[in-house]
Amino acid sequence: MRAIVLDRYGPPERVMHLAELPDPVPGAGEVTVRIAAVSLNSWDVDLATGATLVRLEAPFRPKRRVIGSDVSGTVVAVGPGVTRHSVGDAVFGELSASGWGGFAEIVSAREDALVPRPPALDDLTAAALPQAASMAWQALGGAEAAAPSGSLHGRRVLVVGAGGGVGTFAIQLAKRGGAHVTAVERAMWKLDALADLGADDVSAGVVDGAASRHAFDLLLDVIGALAPAQTNELLADGGRAAYIGGSPRRIAQVLFASARANRQSGQDPRRREAELDRHVELLAAVPNRDLPEIAALAVTGELRAFIDGPHPLEQVPQQLARLQAGAVLGKSVIELG
Repeated sequence: MRAIVLDRYGPPERVMHLAELPDPVPGAGEVTVRIAAVSLNSWDVDLATGATLVRLEAPFRPKRRVIGSDVSGTVVAVGPGVTRHSVGDAVFGELSASGWGGFAEIVSAREDALVPRPPALDDLTAAALPQAASMAWQALGGAEAAAPSGSLHGRRVLVVGAGGGVGTFAIQLAKRGGAHVTAVERAMWKLDALADLGADDVSAGVVDGAASRHAFDLLLDVIGALAPAQTNELLADGGRAAYIGGSPRRIAQVLFASARANRQSGQDPRRREAELDRHVELLAAVPNRDLPEIAALAVTGELRAFIDGPHPLEQVPQQLARLQAGAVLGKSVIELG
């Protein structure tokens, strides 16, 4: 099979290349999938470049030669004990907890890393959904939050770093739930598209803290642009902030702020009873759990994937470089076959 191989850390265009590898064989509880499409995530950039958190696990060289996680394709073989899927089934899902391997024509993965792809859902859209749409869905609060007249109805939501995959999905889901959405994106050329998705207010850079003091009930920081202290200034009483990405330093700040707030709340029950606490958290997304519900919205057209591409497999290194540079609106998708 053809695959994009990573043997050392560095700029994607320098350290990744197209190669021929043996076809994988499914082990116990695994299925082998012929990939029709795979999308790119910022996590792939981190794995290729050797970001700080990646090097904690593999300090000197990449742990995996073939990365890529969000795939859509067809099952071509099943291993012993497989019960969820059969040969010929259309499937899609995120492989980050199952060995990666998505930047290839064929991959073997645990059967629970994949879910059935509805017939009306095309491969490009299916590949764009798994990680980004799941993160947006879970950060907003899940099915109840995204439902019309659900828990987001009438709430004010701020999405920082709104022009990527997570942000474009979050805008749509929050608007479906009846929220007033403010989208912040530093790339000004993306702002018109974010408004077209339904964002009520769009701006470049960071929201003016003075004008927006305690204005938002829910804040999603996709890129870790805001320090926790800034976030607290923007949140209304009882508001919640979910950080989805960011530098190791920013992640450490968020974890520290969250732990400190929990201690203070526990020491003063009156604060909790009054529900005045502003809760700041780092999102711990659960892969694939919500994909059937998310796919149903995509099938009906209630959730749209902004697709950059499709691009051929050999373009993975170049497209990762574009993603790293912030030059992608929505999701960059590779088409195979």
